[in-house]
Amino acid sequence: MKFYVVAAFCTSGVLLVSGCAGTDIIQTSGDTAIIQTRVAPICGSTGAVNTAQKQAAIETLKSGFDRFIIVGAASADTVHVTQGPGSYSTTGTMNGNYRKGGFYTGTYNGITTYHPGMPIVHGDHRQAFSIKMFHKGEPGYENAISARKTLGPKWKDAMKQGSLGVCF
Repeated sequence: MKFYVVAAFCTSGVLLVSGCAGTDIIQTSGDTAIIQTRVAPICGSTGAVNTAQKQAAIETLKSGFDRFIIVGAASADTVHVTQGPGSYSTTGTMNGNYRKGGFYTGTYNGITTYHPGMPIVHGDHRQAFSIKMFHKGEPGYENAISARKTLGPKWKDAMKQGSLGVCF
């Protein structure tokens, strides 16, 4: 089993998109595997699906096959937002007169305002595919998805990279 951990960072409420995906690959037999991906909330469920499909293509080629079929799929969305701690500020004016003994008489007019905290986004989008891989000439090959076409013209670069650290 291969496990890649990639963190997504949040600075001042802005998510940095580089490194917002992680992947697990479980080889279940000589020609089958399970691909699991996790992507940052900004990537959405579509980003999780696209990342899983591209990772399935990479695993197909790394395993010496040419094409694959997705035979099972599952997804999860654990994204939620919580409100960060807020603060209060009070401003006011006081009108009055000083009296002997250190006492003031008069009126005070003040306004207290609540300033909500930043929203904090937690969780991720997950996608899992169970795939069956095919060599040319095997039954089912013609209906299977081409791993090279899935990765596009730079499929060799994707193979060298091995695991996708960004969502698509």
